Amino acid sequence: MHGATLSGWLLVVLCAATGVYCLLRMRACAGEERRAAGGEALMGLGMAVMALPATVVAQPGWSWAVYAAVFGGAALSGLAGAARRGGHHLHHLVGSLAMLYMAVAMAAPVAQGAHSGHATGTAGGIPVLTGGLLLYYTVYVLRAGARLAPAPSALPKTGPVPVPVTGGPGPAWAHRPELTLVCRLSMALATVAMLVTL
Repeated sequence: MHGATLSGWLLVVLCAATGVYCLLRMRACAGEERRAAGGEALMGLGMAVMALPATVVAQPGWSWAVYAAVFGGAALSGLAGAARRGGHHLHHLVGSLAMLYMAVAMAAPVAQGAHSGHATGTAGGIPVLTGGLLLYYTVYVLRAGARLAPAPSALPKTGPVPVPVTGGPGPAWAHRPELTLVCRLSMALATVAMLVTL
């Protein structure tokens, strides 16, 4: 998006790491969990590319159309999943639509204004829609963060906190629900950061 260089690179690293983890998780899982991990990998890697700082990596003018096509396809897939199974697929649908919205907003020409000799750029976007998405993702981040925090009564008196590991094929790290939640939380935080710069 159109943010500062350092924050852009931090978003790239966060989203790319999340996308790679989801790819690895996808290879180790099967069925519905595999499809969810694949959608999250697409989202994370797509967000990493979108977050590349424009001052360092100039993306071509047609890149927004590619993003819109990719996330539009993901939104259709999310819509089909939400209609069949509901649950977390609805969140995938909202995420894909948010990325589609940001891709289309990227197509809007950057307005250049001068104030005290400094050029400022602002991207397009519909303030009410941007605000609604910010509210949704802020609530999601707070709820996911609260689910990650252990309850005080569940903490042992001494020693590390035991982490339940669900069974299934593949390595144990692929089936740790708290890692999946951290992955989703990271992408939600990145989405908040991208929406703020919109």
